[in-house]
Amino acid sequence: NLHPLSLNADMEKEAGILTREMKIALTFQKQAYAVFFAVMLSLVRGVAYSNEIGIALEAPMAILAFTFCADTYVQEIAGKRSEIWRLCPEKKRMHSIYRRMVIQVMFLLAVAAASYGLVFLFQKPSVYGMEQNGLESEIYRFFVYLAAVAVTIGFWGLLSNLISCLFRNMWAGIGGCLALWLVTNSTIGDRILGPWNLFSYSFRELEDSGDFSWIYGKVVCIGIGIMAAAVLPEIIRKRG
Repeated sequence: NLHPLSLNADMEKEAGILTREMKIALTFQKQAYAVFFAVMLSLVRGVAYSNEIGIALEAPMAILAFTFCADTYVQEIAGKRSEIWRLCPEKKRMHSIYRRMVIQVMFLLAVAAASYGLVFLFQKPSVYGMEQNGLESEIYRFFVYLAAVAVTIGFWGLLSNLISCLFRNMWAGIGGCLALWLVTNSTIGDRILGPWNLFSYSFRELEDSGDFSWIYGKVVCIGIGIMAAAVLPEIIRKRG
C-alpha cells in the first residue's frame, strides 16, 4: 500500500502537471477568440426554430476546433522548445499531447454548449414541437446536439493536430482541414456520402426526429479519430 504522504505528493504532482498543461493549451488569446467566436456566431447565424440551432452551429464549431487545436504540438517547434522536448521520454511526450488535446476539446465543448444557450438568448427562436412534447423535447434535442458536436470537435481537433505534426506547420493542419471541410460541408458531399458524411448531423431530416441514420457519419468520425490518435506517436517519432 502507498503511504498517505506519498499518495498526496503524487496527487499534487499530477495537479501541477495538469495546471501547467492547461496554461499551455488554453492561452488567454485562444480562450478570448473562442468566446468571441461563440458570441458572434450566436448573433449572426440566424435561426427561426429551435431545431435549427444544431445545424447552424456544428459546421462553424468544426472550424473553431481545427484552428484551435492545430498548434497542440507544433507550438513546441514555434517556441524553439522542440530540442528540449526530444530529451523527454516518448511516453511522457505523448501523454502531454493527449492531455492537452483533452483539455482543449473539453473547453470547446463548453463553448459549444454555451453557444446553444446564447442563440436562445439573442435570437429567441420558436421552440419547435412545443405543442407536442414541451420542454422535455427541447432538453432532449440539446443533449443530442451536444453528443454530435462533441464527436465533431474531437474529430477535427485530432485531424488538424495530426496534419500539423506531419508537416511541422500549424497552417498545413488548418489548410488541410479547411479543404476537407469545404468538400464534406456541401450539397455535393451530402449527395455523394449521404448518412456517412462527416456532417451527417447537419444534413439530417429535421422533420423526422426518429431518424438516426446520421449516426453513421459520426461513427466514421470516431473511427478516423481513433486512427489519428493511434498513428500520432509514429509521426512524432519520425518528424520530431
